[in-house]
Amino acid sequence: MLQHQDAPAVRPITATDIPVAVDTLTRAFADYPYTRHVVAADGHVDRIRRFQELCLTRIGMVYGRVWVAEEGLAVAVWATPDQDPSPAFAEIGPLIGDLAGDRASAFEAAEQAVAPYRPQEPAWFLNTVAVAPQTQGRGLGSAVLAPGIEAAARAGYPAFLETSSERNVAFYERLGFIVTAEVQLPDEGPRTWCMRRNPR
Repeated sequence: MLQHQDAPAVRPITATDIPVAVDTLTRAFADYPYTRHVVAADGHVDRIRRFQELCLTRIGMVYGRVWVAEEGLAVAVWATPDQDPSPAFAEIGPLIGDLAGDRASAFEAAEQAVAPYRPQEPAWFLNTVAVAPQTQGRGLGSAVLAPGIEAAARAGYPAFLETSSERNVAFYERLGFIVTAEVQLPDEGPRTWCMRRNPR
């Protein structure tokens, strides 16, 4: 187990957690290198909020698994191989295109650039994770990720993620992930690291 005795209480998300969880995700990604690159600058924060809300409520909560701590001040959203999320992606694809706005072509190019480095076999994919600024430094990030990492390992699946923050790489390495690719996104996009954790 990755959690310690004094670890924060982590549980599956409930409907009442959604507003706080969406706010936590919005704050985390409003100035993140990847989202700055692929989401239009006009109304940027509102676009990020809607994007994260879709990812959480239409994909993670329906086709994946979501865990929270502190009523949503920490949240981790996973896509799992147990259900095919294609119907949701087909439904929200046009919405995501609208949210990208004048950065839609950059979004498409970024997706194409990292696609070859994503697992070809079934895997748990970390869609999004965030910890509210006022609760950082208390181990909530590791704690909220632990159930997904452990569930993937128990089921014999790798866990996979992408990050455009070099600082995050060391954090994920401490959780057992290794860098499998370092991709310079086109159109002067940020460097993005693909990371994988094999089941032990």
